[in-house]
Amino acid sequence: MTQHLMHDGALHDGAGHLIDPGYATREVRRYDRAAIGAEPVRIKEWDYYCVLDADFGLALTVADNGYAGFLGVSWMDLRGKSFVNHGVLIPEPMGAMALPPSADSGDIVQARDGLELAFRHEPGGRRLTVHAPGFDDGRGLSGEIWLDQPAMDRMVIATPFADDLHAFYYNQKINCMPARGHIKIGNEGYDFTPESAFAVLDWGRGVWTYDNVWYWGSASGLVDGRPFGFNIGYGFGDTSAASENMLFVDGRAHKLDQVVFHMPDGAPDSAPWRFTSNDGRFELEFTPAVNRWAKVDAGMVKTEQDQLFGWFSGTVVLDDGTPMTVRDLPGFAEKVWNRW
Repeated sequence: MTQHLMHDGALHDGAGHLIDPGYATREVRRYDRAAIGAEPVRIKEWDYYCVLDADFGLALTVADNGYAGFLGVSWMDLRGKSFVNHGVLIPEPMGAMALPPSADSGDIVQARDGLELAFRHEPGGRRLTVHAPGFDDGRGLSGEIWLDQPAMDRMVIATPFADDLHAFYYNQKINCMPARGHIKIGNEGYDFTPESAFAVLDWGRGVWTYDNVWYWGSASGLVDGRPFGFNIGYGFGDTSAASENMLFVDGRAHKLDQVVFHMPDGAPDSAPWRFTSNDGRFELEFTPAVNRWAKVDAGMVKTEQDQLFGWFSGTVVLDDGTPMTVRDLPGFAEKVWNRW
């Protein structure tokens, strides 16, 4: 398929429609909440960070989904095949959480019911802090993580929805940020080090249709000593202008076409997943270790999420035809169904 490269400018026109659907490798389109042609209750905004090495993972979420806001903390133990979710709901924020219009500026500092999250920009990177005394039935989780962010490409995509002219998804994924810091859970501590731990930011802003299913996969780490990562996914609207599939090597993006998720017939963690691409450039197998599963059924609002953490192995091909062999790269893959 043709992959349309977006140009600089505003994200929406005066009628609240996307001006230039497509992809980019930097933040080129300016998001303005006031320009959206939909009611505030329909606007979804979130920042999601996941820090991961071969053994453990930390996920931090700040989301304003219109009818409900959410602060979330998750800890994943890949070797122990366990996870703990902890979160706080915020009723009907509809923009009051003031999430920034850019992934490159604007700090997020949120506190609710004892849970405190802060995502701050500083020269050279980002600082994440978390204080969650209620985590794991009062065991508590707290800590600080520094993410290096050298000059590097990212995945940026602006996607419309075919059945709603005012629905859209503006998304940025920043992979391969080396992470260092200390997390304390109860009386135990864990150190993330930049030689083995890397983070991804999922920065999303948009208006979604009511009933949808998406698939997303991501990994970051070192392959043959080189910074390597990828973003793959679909189900996020009408991707005829561009897919969000992309490799990252040494800070440079390599654009992929279509990638398909082949899930097991049984439970999502019952067998390895496979990933194939129509251009033969992404052929990986994913061995799941733990399923960070969540389900909400609140009448009109329903969600079911399977986010599996584990390790990717296989072969990818760069833009110039160079193959790379991936072995046991930590990452995750998910299937999410929402009615929201």
